[in-house]
Parts: sequence; C-alpha cells; structure tokens
Amino acid sequence: MAETIQQLLRERAGDDGVAVRYGDRSWTWREHLAEASAVASALLGLADPDRPVHVGTLLGNTPDMLVMMAAGGLGGFTLCGINTTRRGDGLLQDLRRAECQILVTDAEHRALLDGLDLAGVRVLDTSTQEWTALVGGAGPLGRYREVDATDTFMMIFTSGTSGDPKAVQVNHLMVLFSGLNLQGRFELGPEDVCYVAMPLFHSNAVVAGWSPAVCAGATIVPARFSASGFLADVRRYGVTYLNYVGKPLAYVLATPGRPDDADNTLRVAFGNEASDRDIDEFSRRFGCAVWDGFGSTELAVIITREPGTPPGSIGKGFDGVAIYDAETVTECAVAEFDADGKLVNADAAVGELVNTTGGGYFGGYYNDQSANDERMRHGMYWSGDLAYRDADGWIYLAGRTADWMRVDGENLAAAPIERVLQRLPAVNRVAVYAVPDERVGDQVMAALVLQDDASLDPAELEEFLAAQPDLSAKAWPRYVRIAPDLPSTATNKVLKRELAAEGPTAGTGVLWVREARGTAYVPAITIPA
Repeated sequence: MAETIQQLLRERAGDDGVAVRYGDRSWTWREHLAEASAVASALLGLADPDRPVHVGTLLGNTPDMLVMMAAGGLGGFTLCGINTTRRGDGLLQDLRRAECQILVTDAEHRALLDGLDLAGVRVLDTSTQEWTALVGGAGPLGRYREVDATDTFMMIFTSGTSGDPKAVQVNHLMVLFSGLNLQGRFELGPEDVCYVAMPLFHSNAVVAGWSPAVCAGATIVPARFSASGFLADVRRYGVTYLNYVGKPLAYVLATPGRPDDADNTLRVAFGNEASDRDIDEFSRRFGCAVWDGFGSTELAVIITREPGTPPGSIGKGFDGVAIYDAETVTECAVAEFDADGKLVNADAAVGELVNTTGGGYFGGYYNDQSANDERMRHGMYWSGDLAYRDADGWIYLAGRTADWMRVDGENLAAAPIERVLQRLPAVNRVAVYAVPDERVGDQVMAALVLQDDASLDPAELEEFLAAQPDLSAKAWPRYVRIAPDLPSTATNKVLKRELAAEGPTAGTGVLWVREARGTAYVPAITIPA
C-alpha cells in the first residue's frame, strides 16, 4: 500500500481510466501522469540542487495546475501554491517566504508579476513556446528523489483572515491520509467524478478534493467556482462528489431554485464552515448528502460531524482535541445552558481549541519561527479558534480569538450570534464583529447579505430577535448593515478585520442603528458603493 503521494501516483501511471476533464477535453491517468513526469523531469533539470527545490505555482484551477501537483508528487520536489488573489508586495513576500527558485504561471496570471523584483526566481509561462519546448525536450524522470511520508508535498499559505498568510508545510502523509479517509468514507471509486472548484492553492481543495480523487482513481474536474454555473457543471460532467470551504453553499442557494434541481448526479458534498440551514437546504434542494466538518490548513485540530450532531455544533473532535483557557493553561468548564438554550457560563466555558497531544499532522510554518512558537505552546497546538463543549462532548464554535467582544462588562463571542441571525429566512450570509463603544469596550455589529429575492425591514428584524430565546439582550447588534456582499478571501472566508476597520459608517449598504438601551432599529444612513 502506498505510503506517500509519490508512490500512489506511480501506481496510477498505467491506468487508462479518465483522470481529468476540462471543457471538451479529457485525459486518462496514463496520459496525465506521463505529462506530469515530463514536467517534473524538465523542472528538476533546471533547478539548482544547492538551493531548496521549491517550485511555485501561480495558476488557477486548470489542467496545468493538476499537472504541476502530480509533477511535484512524482518528482519529489516541494510545490508552493501561490494565492492568485495576492498582489504586489504581498505576492512577492509569499514567493520569498517560500524560497521559490522556479515559478510556473500562465497567460492569465503572468501580468501579476509585472514590476516585482524576482531576482533569483526563474519564471516559466505554460502558454509559451519556451514551456512547450522545455517539456517536449525533457528526458525520462530517471532521478527520483524518494520522499518519506513526513516530507513536504506542498507549501500552502493560510487564508490570511487574521494576519499575513503563513506557509504551512503539508506533508505527504497528511494528504494521503485525508484522501484515503474520504475515499473510504464516501465509497469513491473510478466511476466517480470529483468537482474541484475551490482554489487548488488551498488545503481544502488539496486534501478534500484532489487527494480523494487520486486515491479512488476517479475523474477530476477542475473549475472556477460559479454559483450560477454550478448545477450546469454538475450535469455536464456527471459530478458525484464535490468539496467546499467557506460560503459556496450559501452562494448557490442564493440563486433561484427550480423544480428539477434535484435531478442531477451529485451524491456527496463535503467541506467546512457551512451553516446548519445551508446544509439542510442544499441537501434537500439538490438531493445529495452534505457532510460538514472542521479543520484548518494546518490540520492539527480535526472535528467531524456524526449522526445526531445537535444544531449549531460542528461535531466531536479527534483524540487530543480539547478547549483550554490560554491564560491558565487549563481545560475550560463544560458549557451550561438555561431552559431556552442560552449559554450561561461563557466566561468559564469558552476557550481556545487545542490539540493536547501536540501538532498532529502540522509540519510547521516555513521560515516563520515566531508563528511556530505561537502555535506550539506548553507542548500543545493552539488553533486560534474559540469554542465551547457541552456535557455530551459536542463542540460549538465561538469564532476566532479576535472575535471576543466585551459588551457592558460581559464577554460575548461572535459565532453564536451569527448562528442566531442565520435563522432569518431572508439572510443568506452574515458576519458579526466588534466595533468600539463610545465610552469603553465594544458594541456588536452585524453585516447581513440578503437572499437575492428577499427583503428585510427594521421591524421584521426586531420581531425576529425578540423571538429568539437563546439570544441575550446584550447580544442584540447595536449596528446592522444590510450589505451587497462581504469582503472575503479566495477561499470564501469572510475578512472580518476589514469590516471592523471600516467601523459602522464606512463600507456599502444601508445602516440601521439601535439605541443603547432600546430594541428599535432606525435607518441611519445609506452608504454609497
């Protein structure tokens, strides 16, 4: 049995099943891996062996990116997935952080490099004759570097929602373990078609989209996510499995429904960060199973939903997952709820998700010792995510560590308020965050994006909030913005720090304000686009 991605890909090299479909073209595994082998040979022939053999990719979800991933696996060099939404100094900083000596891009993304000091980086464009000649003239991949399971397969940058992106060293074992686990869990085989529309420079697409497809010998359909084009793609390619991260289910559900939406081939959608409502509605509307879990790019804390997971919970953690107080380094108290389901001991129960056994599959951040030290403290991995756990062991997210709010002397977490607001049928997406109080502490602010055909007025919001027994009076948002959209990363994670930096009166949309001790919202301002 394969122990590395390198070994697994070699096993696929003689497979005549379809590996990739893109537009009207298709490639068998034999053809796909022959091309990847030639690319690996060409790149290794160019690389300086006295420097780390790190090859960056500035590519979208295309066959070229799939070829580069397979080339890195076969050739044993480290692939560095560069975020295609980064610009200028940020993009250059990522290339330097990862110590890329070669960067592979294409015609679509080449202009992003204009004006950057790329001294020491060989740039190759897959749309040029230079690339065609280089790969066409490559000899056999004869000098494999045999990798170990703990060697880095890819460097994948964190999404940057809470600071500058960090380069996570994702090893062969992590990718292979995840792929085999998902392949077995969802019974994926060569007849399956895996739709990969999340960015392939991010861990979700690699470990939850690409890897299970490779493990199964299934067909991979790389795509650029489109809410309006989603169902057409599923039907066109006969998609049976897809992965997601962030809010794609909500985006799709915002499109007008049709009576025949469930007439499609999709069996399973697997990902993380979908709301309970979106999971249920997506499953119903498209006639498939939706499984939502929790895992960061580092994959050091893994939590999965099980049958019977209560509403609002993200499931139960793998061995070692616990919730700790960062100051006392002790486990937090079990969450207590009143008769209405309201959390009554947030100060004692909410803490940081940790892995008490260490870093798990986390191989560390490359070239960033201070970030490694921050993550690994007291022999444990500290995720930066807030959560609480009930008496039966079910875990509930409370947001990031930056999502704590101090309102009128009481600590509040953003995620439970967001879960309440998601119950509003008119709401498609929501973000709750802190803005400064006029005197001391914080006030709660919520940005709401409505369903495409929905409307909401202040009186309807007041009536809804008053009817939620598990929402404390202090958790009522002081400011509500009805926004056209929310700023987000390429992996569909909301950038709350941008919202918080705007404050109540910047951004776009319509602002409602509630009196400090009241319950009535008053339209205050229309913020122009």
